[in-house]
Amino acid sequence: MKKLILLPLCLLALAACNDSKKAEERAQHERDSLMQVIDEKEMELNDIMGSINEVQEGFRLINEAEGRITVANGNPEATSSREVIRENLAFIQQTMQQNRDKIAQLREKLKTTSVNVEKLTKTIENLTAQLDEQNRRVQELEAQLAEKDIQIAEQGEQINALNENVSNLTADNQQKQETIQAQDKDLHSAWFVFGTKAELKEQKILQKGDVLKASDFNRDYFTKIDTRIDKEIKLYSKSAEILTNHPSGTYTLAKDAKGQYVLKITDPAKFWSASKYLVIQVK
Repeated sequence: MKKLILLPLCLLALAACNDSKKAEERAQHERDSLMQVIDEKEMELNDIMGSINEVQEGFRLINEAEGRITVANGNPEATSSREVIRENLAFIQQTMQQNRDKIAQLREKLKTTSVNVEKLTKTIENLTAQLDEQNRRVQELEAQLAEKDIQIAEQGEQINALNENVSNLTADNQQKQETIQAQDKDLHSAWFVFGTKAELKEQKILQKGDVLKASDFNRDYFTKIDTRIDKEIKLYSKSAEILTNHPSGTYTLAKDAKGQYVLKITDPAKFWSASKYLVIQVK
């Protein structure tokens, strides 16, 4: 009898447990669905706010570029400043176009978003107004720069003319300097030769015991030197005799460690005062 009574009670308890479990599963499912909706809205809002922040950052960069143009515009004649102006104008135009595109994308997102549309619409309207204002300022700045370009072009012609004059003067000075240097070098140039008696006669440097008396001697046989620099001549001979006239006391003729003569000019100005040609006979 007791078993007959307990069986229905157990069945009722089991049914109650199943209903409770199903209710809990339904509640969990609803919570999951709600969290998914919340997550989707949060992602959607983050995406929109990210775009808005990008537009505002674009405005900030444009303002900085305008500031750089204003500073550079203080000296528009300078090539570097004009290059800065051109680069920053190009950057402004590019950034403004990017902002236009991003605002247009935001408008499209508002058509399908479930976020607070009214508030976002007002934000986008404010961004559009800022973009229009910046566009107006940029147009004014471009007009000012276009006007200054005319003045710069006129000044550029004057500067080019001055530069041409400076270039001509520089070329003239350079030519004069080269002429002076050449004259100075010639002024301090001298020629020497050493050789055996037979060699000197063959080159007509020595004729009938006279040195450089005839005008047809071979000048190419001589070596050219700078009297300010070349003050020592190695003769590579154990016998040497100076045939041309040079003041005594202005040079020494002595042998080196190998017993070969070396001519050392101790007073170049006086040594070369009598003759710019030096002839030495060796054996």
